[in-house]
Amino acid sequence: MSNTTPRVRELSLYRRYFDLVAAGTKTIEVRVAHPHLTDLAAGDVIRFRIKGTDETCEVEVRRVTEYAGFEALLDGEGPSHVNPAAARDAQLAGIRPIYPPEKEALGPLAIEIRLLD
Repeated sequence: MSNTTPRVRELSLYRRYFDLVAAGTKTIEVRVAHPHLTDLAAGDVIRFRIKGTDETCEVEVRRVTEYAGFEALLDGEGPSHVNPAAARDAQLAGIRPIYPPEKEALGPLAIEIRLLD
């Protein structure tokens, strides 16, 4: 039996995505492979926070998969897991301002998450 404590990362999240995570309906978080996320692994905990508030929710990382681009990520994971409230094309349109081409070039990450109680 292991007595290692999971690593906890704190990441900001827009309200519209936070609400989906907190409801347990968003099961894939999309990020890019910034240096502080390259060692993110199954078993880690992410504490999502709405910037400028005390509102948080915690999720367990189930897996991390890197994709060549956001289109491949949405096709591979299924848009309904990334954002059950938006169609695929709307999700791409929403991702592009957050992660322009130079950020996408870092490598899109699909982070499968499970809401913790």
